Formats: sequence, C-alpha cells, structure tokens
Amino acid sequence: MADILVLNGPNLNLLGRREPEIYGTTTLEQIEQSLTEQARQSGFSLRCEQSNAEHVLIELVHSIFASQTQAVLINPGAFTHTSLALRDALLAVGKPFYEVHISNVHQREAFRARSYLSDVAAGVVCGLGVAGYQFMMAALLARLQSPVEMKREI
Repeated sequence: MADILVLNGPNLNLLGRREPEIYGTTTLEQIEQSLTEQARQSGFSLRCEQSNAEHVLIELVHSIFASQTQAVLINPGAFTHTSLALRDALLAVGKPFYEVHISNVHQREAFRARSYLSDVAAGVVCGLGVAGYQFMMAALLARLQSPVEMKREI
C-alpha cells in the first residue's frame, strides 16, 4: 500500500484536452508522474486513482481505513460541490486529506464556490493551475516529514 493516495474525480481523465483555457494542456498522466517523482524524492510512495463514479472514489477512500496510507491528496472535481458521501468517507477513515483544484473555483460560477470538503481538509489549494498539485504535494510531504498539530483559527 502506498504512503499517499492521490484521487482525481470526474472528468479529470480528460485533462490536456478538456477546456484547455481553464485547465491547461497537461494531462492527468503527466501530473501523476510528476507527483510520483516528487514523493519518491522525499522517500514516499503514491497510489494514483481517477474515477468518474462517486461510489468508486468512496470505496478507494474506504480502502485506506486500516492501511499504512498516511494521507490523501484529492481533486474531487464536481463532487466538491455535491458529495456529502465523499466528505463522510474522508472523515471516517481518519487520515488527513488535502484538497486541490486547478481553477480558482471562487472566480467561476457561484455554485462552484461551495466545497463540502474545504472546511475539514488539512489544506486547500485552488487557482494555481496544475502547479497547485505540486505545491500541495510539497506541503503534504513537509507535514508528513515533520508533523505539526493543526489549530483551527476562528
């Protein structure tokens, strides 16, 4: 089992071809290769998965419940704005998860500004293009290498 699970939600399999003016021309495979190398250089392994089906993503999250997986990096795609079930699954497994989005969801349609995950995520990056994946992975790796207690400021 990998140290880190990377999950990508619906339509992210189309990266590189889908709306390049929003998502760029980098493919999901290229992102996964880059993240795998980034993690390997820090001594961690990745398991990368993508699904267009909510129940498959939930089952992948459930699969880490009693595993050695330490954290999840997730781009839930449109499930960000709709899936209480995915939120519940991520909370149920008790592993920190980090949310990433290629586009700035706050500059898009009003319904995209609401995330069912952000308030319980260990970190959130959006609007930095595919580089957001690398930035989030760097933060996740730093956290795993030197854990700090997260304090929620209100």
